[in-house]
Amino acid sequence: MIRIEAVTKRYPDGTVAVDRLSLDIPDRAITVLVGPSGCGKTTTLRMINRMVEPSEGRILIDGVDSRQQPVNTLRRSMGYVIQNAGLFQHRTIVDNIATVPRLLGWGKSKSRDRARELMERVGLDPALAGRYPYQLSGGQQQRVGVARALAADPPVLLMDEPFSAVDPVVRKGLQDELLRLQDELGKTIVFVTHDIDEAVKLGTMVAVLRTGGRLAQYAPPAELLSAPADAFVEDFLGADRGIRRLSFFPSAGLDLLTGPVVRADAGAGRSPPVTRAVRPGCSSPTPTAGRSAGPSPARSPPGGRPRPAAVVRASVRRRTGLAAGRPGLRRPVADRLGRRRGRGGPRHRRRLPAGHRRRDPCRPCDGPGERRHA
Repeated sequence: MIRIEAVTKRYPDGTVAVDRLSLDIPDRAITVLVGPSGCGKTTTLRMINRMVEPSEGRILIDGVDSRQQPVNTLRRSMGYVIQNAGLFQHRTIVDNIATVPRLLGWGKSKSRDRARELMERVGLDPALAGRYPYQLSGGQQQRVGVARALAADPPVLLMDEPFSAVDPVVRKGLQDELLRLQDELGKTIVFVTHDIDEAVKLGTMVAVLRTGGRLAQYAPPAELLSAPADAFVEDFLGADRGIRRLSFFPSAGLDLLTGPVVRADAGAGRSPPVTRAVRPGCSSPTPTAGRSAGPSPARSPPGGRPRPAAVVRASVRRRTGLAAGRPGLRRPVADRLGRRRGRGGPRHRRRLPAGHRRRDPCRPCDGPGERRHA
Protein backbone atom coordinates (compact mmCIF):
# COMPACT_ATOMS: atom_id res chain seq x y z
CA MET A 1 0.00 0.00 0.00
CA ILE A 2 1.09 3.55 -0.74
CA ARG A 3 0.17 5.97 2.04
CA ILE A 4 0.39 9.73 1.54
CA GLU A 5 0.36 11.52 4.89
CA ALA A 6 -0.29 15.29 4.98
CA VAL A 7 2.00 15.96 2.03
CA THR A 8 2.57 19.57 0.96
CA LYS A 9 4.59 20.88 -1.94
CA ARG A 10 5.54 24.55 -1.72
CA TYR A 11 7.87 26.14 -4.27
CA PRO A 12 10.39 28.89 -3.41
CA ASP A 13 8.18 31.64 -4.86
CA GLY A 14 5.40 30.69 -2.44
CA THR A 15 3.23 28.72 -4.87
CA VAL A 16 1.49 25.80 -3.17
CA ALA A 17 0.99 22.94 -5.65
CA VAL A 18 -0.24 20.36 -3.11
CA ASP A 19 -1.75 21.31 0.24
CA ARG A 20 -1.76 18.72 3.07
CA LEU A 21 -2.89 15.81 0.92
CA SER A 22 -3.61 12.48 2.61
CA LEU A 23 -4.47 9.32 0.65
CA ASP A 24 -4.33 5.54 1.12
CA ILE A 25 -3.70 3.91 -2.27
CA PRO A 26 -4.70 0.21 -2.13
CA ASP A 27 -2.61 -2.62 -3.53
CA ARG A 28 -3.46 -4.38 -6.80
CA ALA A 29 -5.93 -1.65 -7.78
CA ILE A 30 -6.12 1.40 -10.05
CA THR A 31 -6.31 4.71 -8.18
CA VAL A 32 -7.12 7.68 -10.41
CA LEU A 33 -6.20 11.30 -9.63
CA VAL A 34 -8.54 13.62 -11.51
CA GLY A 35 -9.23 17.33 -11.41
CA PRO A 36 -8.83 20.62 -13.30
CA SER A 37 -5.51 21.97 -14.51
CA GLY A 38 -3.27 23.19 -11.71
CA CYS A 39 -4.72 21.01 -8.97
CA GLY A 40 -1.47 19.11 -8.30
CA LYS A 41 -2.19 15.73 -9.90
CA THR A 42 1.12 15.34 -11.71
CA THR A 43 3.04 16.85 -8.79
CA THR A 44 1.53 14.24 -6.46
CA LEU A 45 2.45 11.47 -8.88
CA ARG A 46 6.05 12.66 -9.13
CA MET A 47 6.40 12.90 -5.37
CA ILE A 48 5.69 9.17 -5.13
CA ASN A 49 8.90 8.29 -7.01
CA ARG A 50 10.73 11.40 -5.73
CA MET A 51 11.05 13.16 -9.03
CA VAL A 52 9.66 16.03 -6.92
CA GLU A 53 10.58 16.17 -3.25
CA PRO A 54 7.74 17.05 -0.86
CA SER A 55 8.09 20.12 1.36
CA GLU A 56 6.14 18.61 4.25
CA GLY A 57 4.67 15.24 5.15
CA ARG A 58 5.83 11.81 4.06
CA ILE A 59 5.00 9.02 1.61
CA LEU A 60 5.13 5.41 2.82
CA ILE A 61 5.49 2.47 0.43
CA ASP A 62 4.66 -0.80 2.17
CA GLY A 63 5.25 0.97 5.48
CA VAL A 64 8.71 2.32 4.52
CA ASP A 65 9.37 6.03 4.08
CA SER A 66 10.35 6.69 0.47
CA ARG A 67 13.10 9.07 1.62
CA GLN A 68 14.94 6.19 3.27
CA GLN A 69 15.53 4.47 -0.08
CA PRO A 70 18.13 5.46 -2.69
CA VAL A 71 16.33 7.52 -5.30
CA ASN A 72 17.58 5.45 -8.28
CA THR A 73 16.56 2.19 -6.65
CA LEU A 74 13.14 3.64 -5.84
CA ARG A 75 12.51 4.84 -9.40
CA ARG A 76 13.65 1.60 -11.03
CA SER A 77 11.25 -0.32 -8.81
CA MET A 78 8.33 1.61 -10.33
CA GLY A 79 7.11 1.70 -13.91
CA TYR A 80 6.49 5.17 -15.30
CA VAL A 81 4.35 6.03 -18.36
CA ILE A 82 4.09 9.63 -19.57
CA GLN A 83 2.33 11.52 -22.34
CA ASN A 84 3.48 10.80 -25.91
CA ALA A 85 5.25 7.66 -24.61
CA GLY A 86 8.63 9.44 -24.27
CA LEU A 87 10.48 6.86 -26.35
CA PHE A 88 14.13 7.08 -27.39
CA GLN A 89 14.02 7.95 -31.07
CA HIS A 90 17.49 6.53 -31.84
CA ARG A 91 16.61 3.07 -30.47
CA THR A 92 14.48 0.33 -31.96
CA ILE A 93 11.23 -0.71 -30.33
CA VAL A 94 12.69 -3.83 -28.76
CA ASP A 95 15.60 -1.85 -27.29
CA ASN A 96 13.25 0.84 -25.97
CA ILE A 97 11.28 -1.78 -24.06
CA ALA A 98 14.48 -3.42 -22.76
CA THR A 99 15.85 -0.16 -21.29
CA VAL A 100 15.05 -0.78 -17.61
CA PRO A 101 16.09 -4.49 -17.60
CA ARG A 102 19.44 -3.46 -19.07
CA LEU A 103 19.83 -0.82 -16.31
CA LEU A 104 19.15 -3.53 -13.74
CA GLY A 105 21.98 -5.65 -15.15
CA TRP A 106 20.07 -8.12 -17.31
CA GLY A 107 21.85 -9.57 -20.32
CA LYS A 108 21.00 -8.31 -23.80
CA SER A 109 19.48 -11.58 -24.93
CA LYS A 110 17.33 -11.92 -21.80
CA SER A 111 16.23 -8.28 -22.00
CA ARG A 112 15.17 -8.58 -25.63
CA ASP A 113 13.31 -11.83 -24.98
CA ARG A 114 11.42 -10.06 -22.20
CA ALA A 115 10.72 -7.14 -24.56
CA ARG A 116 9.28 -9.42 -27.26
CA GLU A 117 7.13 -11.18 -24.66
CA LEU A 118 5.69 -7.84 -23.52
CA MET A 119 5.06 -6.76 -27.11
CA GLU A 120 2.70 -9.68 -27.53
CA ARG A 121 1.13 -9.01 -24.14
CA VAL A 122 0.23 -5.40 -24.99
CA GLY A 123 -1.04 -6.31 -28.47
CA LEU A 124 1.90 -5.29 -30.67
CA ASP A 125 2.92 -7.21 -33.77
CA PRO A 126 6.35 -8.88 -33.22
CA ALA A 127 7.34 -7.66 -36.69
CA LEU A 128 7.55 -4.12 -35.26
CA ALA A 129 10.46 -5.01 -32.98
CA GLY A 130 13.10 -3.73 -35.40
CA ARG A 131 11.35 -0.45 -36.25
CA TYR A 132 11.94 2.98 -34.76
CA PRO A 133 9.35 5.06 -32.85
CA TYR A 134 8.73 7.50 -35.72
CA GLN A 135 7.58 4.56 -37.86
CA LEU A 136 4.70 3.74 -35.45
CA SER A 137 1.33 5.35 -34.93
CA GLY A 138 0.46 7.24 -31.76
CA GLY A 139 -1.49 4.33 -30.31
CA GLN A 140 1.33 1.90 -31.01
CA GLN A 141 3.84 4.22 -29.35
CA GLN A 142 1.68 4.37 -26.22
CA ARG A 143 1.58 0.56 -26.13
CA VAL A 144 5.38 0.54 -26.35
CA GLY A 145 5.50 2.96 -23.41
CA VAL A 146 3.29 0.67 -21.33
CA ALA A 147 5.42 -2.36 -22.27
CA ARG A 148 8.59 -0.51 -21.28
CA ALA A 149 7.08 0.39 -17.89
CA LEU A 150 6.23 -3.30 -17.30
CA ALA A 151 9.59 -4.64 -18.53
CA ALA A 152 11.17 -5.14 -15.08
CA ASP A 153 7.87 -6.41 -13.58
CA PRO A 154 7.53 -3.57 -11.04
CA PRO A 155 4.85 -3.79 -8.33
CA VAL A 156 3.88 -0.11 -8.81
CA LEU A 157 2.97 1.57 -12.10
CA LEU A 158 2.69 5.38 -12.39
CA MET A 159 0.80 6.70 -15.42
CA ASP A 160 0.67 10.43 -16.16
CA GLU A 161 -2.10 11.00 -18.72
CA PRO A 162 -0.78 8.26 -21.01
CA PHE A 163 -3.76 8.23 -23.39
CA SER A 164 -4.46 11.96 -23.74
CA ALA A 165 -2.56 12.43 -27.04
CA VAL A 166 -4.51 9.84 -29.08
CA ASP A 167 -7.93 9.96 -30.73
CA PRO A 168 -11.04 8.67 -28.89
CA VAL A 169 -11.18 5.36 -30.76
CA VAL A 170 -7.55 4.49 -29.98
CA ARG A 171 -7.99 5.76 -26.42
CA LYS A 172 -10.87 3.37 -25.82
CA GLY A 173 -8.79 0.45 -27.10
CA LEU A 174 -5.88 1.40 -24.84
CA GLN A 175 -8.18 1.69 -21.83
CA ASP A 176 -9.59 -1.77 -22.48
CA GLU A 177 -6.05 -3.11 -22.90
CA LEU A 178 -5.01 -1.61 -19.57
CA LEU A 179 -7.97 -3.21 -17.78
CA ARG A 180 -7.08 -6.56 -19.34
CA LEU A 181 -3.46 -6.25 -18.23
CA GLN A 182 -4.57 -5.29 -14.74
CA ASP A 183 -6.73 -8.43 -14.51
CA GLU A 184 -3.73 -10.55 -15.55
CA LEU A 185 -0.93 -8.82 -13.63
CA GLY A 186 -2.61 -7.16 -10.62
CA LYS A 187 -0.34 -4.11 -10.33
CA THR A 188 -0.72 -1.11 -8.02
CA ILE A 189 -1.47 1.66 -10.53
CA VAL A 190 -1.68 5.40 -9.90
CA PHE A 191 -3.30 7.02 -12.93
CA VAL A 192 -3.54 10.77 -13.66
CA THR A 193 -6.15 12.14 -16.07
CA HIS A 194 -8.31 15.17 -16.85
CA ASP A 195 -11.15 13.05 -18.23
CA ILE A 196 -13.83 12.13 -15.68
CA ASP A 197 -15.22 9.44 -18.02
CA GLU A 198 -11.79 7.80 -18.14
CA ALA A 199 -11.51 8.04 -14.37
CA VAL A 200 -14.89 6.38 -13.83
CA LYS A 201 -14.11 3.61 -16.32
CA LEU A 202 -10.62 2.71 -15.06
CA GLY A 203 -10.56 3.62 -11.41
CA THR A 204 -11.09 1.34 -8.46
CA MET A 205 -10.79 4.49 -6.34
CA VAL A 206 -11.06 8.06 -7.65
CA ALA A 207 -9.54 11.11 -5.95
CA VAL A 208 -10.98 14.45 -7.08
CA LEU A 209 -8.59 17.32 -6.44
CA ARG A 210 -9.57 20.98 -6.45
CA THR A 211 -7.40 23.92 -7.50
CA GLY A 212 -4.63 24.46 -4.98
CA GLY A 213 -3.87 20.78 -4.45
CA ARG A 214 -6.60 20.10 -1.88
CA LEU A 215 -8.57 16.85 -1.81
CA ALA A 216 -12.27 17.34 -2.58
CA GLN A 217 -13.46 13.70 -2.45
CA TYR A 218 -11.94 10.23 -2.43
CA ALA A 219 -14.35 7.38 -3.12
CA PRO A 220 -15.18 4.51 -5.49
CA PRO A 221 -16.69 5.63 -8.82
CA ALA A 222 -20.22 4.48 -7.98
CA GLU A 223 -20.25 6.39 -4.69
CA LEU A 224 -18.68 9.41 -6.35
CA LEU A 225 -21.48 9.59 -8.92
CA SER A 226 -24.31 8.90 -6.49
CA ALA A 227 -23.21 11.17 -3.62
CA PRO A 228 -20.91 14.07 -4.60
CA ALA A 229 -19.28 15.67 -1.56
CA ASP A 230 -20.00 19.29 -2.51
CA ALA A 231 -20.97 21.61 -5.34
CA PHE A 232 -17.47 21.58 -6.82
CA VAL A 233 -17.46 17.80 -7.23
CA GLU A 234 -21.01 17.82 -8.58
CA ASP A 235 -20.13 20.48 -11.15
CA PHE A 236 -16.93 18.65 -12.14
CA LEU A 237 -18.80 15.37 -12.66
CA GLY A 238 -21.25 17.10 -14.99
CA ALA A 239 -25.01 17.12 -15.37
CA ASP A 240 -25.04 13.65 -16.97
CA ARG A 241 -23.50 11.84 -13.99
CA GLY A 242 -26.75 9.90 -13.56
CA ILE A 243 -26.25 8.36 -17.01
CA ARG A 244 -22.69 7.34 -16.10
CA ARG A 245 -24.01 5.76 -12.93
CA LEU A 246 -26.15 3.35 -14.97
CA SER A 247 -22.99 1.51 -16.05
CA PHE A 248 -22.64 0.15 -12.48
CA PHE A 249 -26.03 -1.60 -12.53
CA PRO A 250 -26.12 -5.08 -14.11
CA SER A 251 -28.86 -5.67 -16.64
CA ALA A 252 -29.36 -9.33 -15.67
CA GLY A 253 -31.83 -8.56 -12.88
CA LEU A 254 -33.95 -6.03 -14.76
CA ASP A 255 -37.60 -6.87 -15.50
CA LEU A 256 -38.42 -6.50 -19.18
CA LEU A 257 -41.92 -5.82 -20.50
CA THR A 258 -42.84 -8.52 -23.00
CA GLY A 259 -46.49 -7.55 -23.58
CA PRO A 260 -47.85 -5.44 -26.47
CA VAL A 261 -46.82 -1.81 -26.42
CA VAL A 262 -50.07 -0.56 -28.06
CA ARG A 263 -53.37 -1.37 -26.31
CA ALA A 264 -56.07 -3.25 -28.16
CA ASP A 265 -58.52 -0.32 -27.75
CA ALA A 266 -56.00 2.32 -28.83
CA GLY A 267 -58.06 3.18 -31.94
CA ALA A 268 -61.39 3.51 -30.09
CA GLY A 269 -61.21 7.30 -29.84
CA ARG A 270 -60.44 7.95 -33.47
CA SER A 271 -62.87 9.87 -35.71
CA PRO A 272 -64.99 7.81 -38.12
CA PRO A 273 -63.56 7.26 -41.58
CA VAL A 274 -64.53 9.66 -44.35
CA THR A 275 -66.99 8.29 -46.90
CA ARG A 276 -67.45 9.97 -50.22
CA ALA A 277 -70.38 10.02 -52.60
CA VAL A 278 -70.40 10.99 -56.26
CA ARG A 279 -73.09 13.35 -57.51
CA PRO A 280 -74.87 12.46 -60.72
CA GLY A 281 -72.97 13.84 -63.66
CA CYS A 282 -69.89 14.77 -61.58
CA SER A 283 -66.66 12.78 -61.44
CA SER A 284 -65.41 14.43 -58.21
CA PRO A 285 -66.37 12.66 -55.00
CA THR A 286 -67.94 14.78 -52.25
CA PRO A 287 -67.27 14.17 -48.54
CA THR A 288 -70.39 13.09 -46.73
CA ALA A 289 -69.19 11.97 -43.28
CA GLY A 290 -66.31 12.36 -40.89
CA ARG A 291 -65.54 16.00 -41.75
CA SER A 292 -67.29 19.11 -42.88
CA ALA A 293 -67.55 19.79 -46.55
CA GLY A 294 -64.92 22.23 -47.79
CA PRO A 295 -63.44 23.27 -51.11
CA SER A 296 -63.56 20.50 -53.61
CA PRO A 297 -60.17 19.02 -54.41
CA ALA A 298 -58.48 19.61 -57.74
CA ARG A 299 -59.68 17.31 -60.43
CA SER A 300 -57.33 14.62 -61.59
CA PRO A 301 -56.22 14.33 -65.21
CA PRO A 302 -57.48 11.40 -67.27
CA GLY A 303 -54.44 9.34 -66.19
CA GLY A 304 -55.70 9.37 -62.61
CA ARG A 305 -52.66 11.15 -61.07
CA PRO A 306 -53.57 14.42 -59.29
CA ARG A 307 -51.95 17.56 -60.61
CA PRO A 308 -49.73 19.66 -58.31
CA ALA A 309 -51.26 22.74 -56.74
CA ALA A 310 -48.88 25.05 -58.65
CA VAL A 311 -50.14 23.67 -61.98
CA VAL A 312 -53.75 24.24 -60.88
CA ARG A 313 -53.04 27.87 -59.88
CA ALA A 314 -51.33 28.60 -63.20
CA SER A 315 -54.30 27.16 -65.07
CA VAL A 316 -56.67 29.40 -63.12
CA ARG A 317 -54.57 32.48 -63.94
CA ARG A 318 -54.65 31.72 -67.64
CA ARG A 319 -58.41 31.24 -67.61
CA THR A 320 -59.15 34.43 -65.66
CA GLY A 321 -56.72 36.67 -67.54
CA LEU A 322 -54.34 37.26 -64.62
CA ALA A 323 -51.43 35.93 -66.63
CA ALA A 324 -51.72 38.84 -69.12
CA GLY A 325 -50.76 41.51 -66.59
CA ARG A 326 -54.15 42.00 -64.95
CA PRO A 327 -54.37 43.20 -61.31
CA GLY A 328 -53.56 40.46 -58.85
CA LEU A 329 -50.28 39.30 -60.43
CA ARG A 330 -46.95 41.12 -60.06
CA ARG A 331 -45.63 42.60 -63.29
CA PRO A 332 -42.26 40.74 -63.35
CA VAL A 333 -44.07 37.42 -63.18
CA ALA A 334 -46.46 38.52 -65.90
CA ASP A 335 -43.47 39.50 -68.03
CA ARG A 336 -41.93 36.07 -67.67
CA LEU A 337 -45.23 34.35 -68.45
CA GLY A 338 -45.69 36.49 -71.53
CA ARG A 339 -42.21 35.78 -72.85
CA ARG A 340 -42.58 32.07 -72.19
CA ARG A 341 -45.74 32.00 -74.31
CA GLY A 342 -43.88 33.71 -77.18
CA ARG A 343 -45.89 36.93 -77.29
CA GLY A 344 -43.50 39.17 -75.37
CA GLY A 345 -44.21 41.00 -72.14
CA PRO A 346 -45.39 44.57 -71.56
CA ARG A 347 -41.82 45.84 -72.11
CA HIS A 348 -41.44 44.05 -75.46
CA ARG A 349 -44.62 44.85 -77.40
CA ARG A 350 -44.41 44.32 -81.13
CA ARG A 351 -45.62 47.08 -83.46
CA LEU A 352 -48.90 46.15 -85.20
CA PRO A 353 -49.77 46.94 -88.82
CA ALA A 354 -52.25 49.73 -89.54
CA GLY A 355 -55.86 48.75 -88.99
CA HIS A 356 -55.10 46.22 -86.28
CA ARG A 357 -55.84 46.79 -82.63
CA ARG A 358 -54.80 44.93 -79.52
CA ARG A 359 -57.26 42.55 -77.97
CA ASP A 360 -57.27 40.36 -74.89
CA PRO A 361 -55.27 37.21 -75.80
CA CYS A 362 -57.74 35.09 -73.89
CA ARG A 363 -60.67 36.21 -76.06
CA PRO A 364 -61.28 34.92 -79.56
CA CYS A 365 -60.82 37.31 -82.50
CA ASP A 366 -64.00 39.15 -83.55
CA GLY A 367 -63.12 39.21 -87.20
CA PRO A 368 -60.49 38.87 -89.87
CA GLY A 369 -59.13 42.37 -89.15
CA GLU A 370 -58.10 41.49 -85.62
CA ARG A 371 -54.97 39.65 -84.57
CA ARG A 372 -54.29 38.17 -81.16
CA HIS A 373 -51.32 40.07 -79.78
CA ALA A 374 -50.41 40.79 -76.23
